[in-house]
Amino acid sequence: MRLRARSARPLSGQARPPGDKSISHRALIFGALATGRTEVEGLLEAADVLNTAEAVRQFGATAEQIGPGHWAVTGAAGFRQPSETIDCGNSGTAVRLLMGAAAGYKLSARFDGDQSLRKRPMSRVIAPLTQMGARFDAGPQSRLPLILHGGQLHGITYRSPVSSAQVKSAVLLAGLNAEGETIVIEPERSRDHTERMLGVFGADIDQVEIDGAQHPRVRASKLTASNIYVPADPSSAAFPVAAALIVGKSEVRVKDVLINPLRLGLYETLLEMGAKLSFEESRDPIGEPIADLVVRASTLRGVTPPAKRAPSMIDEFPILSVLAAFAEGETRIEGAAELRVKESDRITLMVDGLKACGVDAEELPDGLIIRGRGPKSVKGGAQIRTMGDHRVAMSFLVMGLASKEPVVVDDADMIGTSFPDFTGFMTALGAQIETV
Repeated sequence: MRLRARSARPLSGQARPPGDKSISHRALIFGALATGRTEVEGLLEAADVLNTAEAVRQFGATAEQIGPGHWAVTGAAGFRQPSETIDCGNSGTAVRLLMGAAAGYKLSARFDGDQSLRKRPMSRVIAPLTQMGARFDAGPQSRLPLILHGGQLHGITYRSPVSSAQVKSAVLLAGLNAEGETIVIEPERSRDHTERMLGVFGADIDQVEIDGAQHPRVRASKLTASNIYVPADPSSAAFPVAAALIVGKSEVRVKDVLINPLRLGLYETLLEMGAKLSFEESRDPIGEPIADLVVRASTLRGVTPPAKRAPSMIDEFPILSVLAAFAEGETRIEGAAELRVKESDRITLMVDGLKACGVDAEELPDGLIIRGRGPKSVKGGAQIRTMGDHRVAMSFLVMGLASKEPVVVDDADMIGTSFPDFTGFMTALGAQIETV
């Protein structure tokens, strides 16, 4: 399905984006590992998360919808031998966390995914889990499909070469069933939803100081069911926020957004760019801070966010690249090599799309440079190749709302993996997005 976005009237109103994808995956997996019944409210009912729900059923848990966004998960006090392949669809989070969770049980599980997920590196998870005692049948490039053989594990102190919440989470989840303690040391701290939620489910988890920084440590633990409320996803909220910033005279309230400090890299950068953005009505019902975002159309300036901020905004770089095109001056993004192994090579796709829309942009090995010329400066008028990447597609649709000519994305079907009814959500605020 192709979608076209065209110059929009001012955006206005208020809306709640879908539930946070990271927390939704974890709520299902942790509930499946726990003893008892976990109820989850606000679950993201998108393809990626629904695949995780089916995966935990394969591992012996029950997971059922009891209302819109309201699910119940009853664990089997651990994972059981699955009878079928664990199909994780497009989700790197699902496959890596599930491998970590399953590694400590005496079972063999075959993991697979769609064409995009089969291209993504699994060696970064296979390496530490193998050190802990798991075994894998995988091809020479350690990509899907592969078979995990779980069993008795021992704890390790793992120095991860990358700052990745997926890698960290896989190791910590394996540590729940490992002898001794398991510690994960990262170059820069990645999002900490796993550590927070393990505490809610009763795991023996804390922080230990190593090399002058705090790092998570877990010991063998049994999880106990706990009800979870899923706030709105800040990565999904980035799209209406960005649209309101670049469509003149807009003012939008984006409700109930997760504002975990390790997920706020984009919003910190937007404030540095001059965005009229405020956080209101903060609350904290599940150990995760939540607030409404109020955003007004703004004149932005180019910035160079510090490379160490990259882990806290890795999913938001595509939409930041679009905003940079409407800013005055140069925006330089570095420290984001991880973008090359996401659902696509997002660096190349974004630069190609920006150039097609008349924006001065170039690739760096670990990022990109965008030389913006201010509001109303982007020509648009291009059809964007997305390679089925949902965040690339949504980013260029936002661009089309403020460019001189409409922007078309060649494949919008994958948007549903993270943002169901993105078109309806945006048009309710005044956006002009239509099927071609």
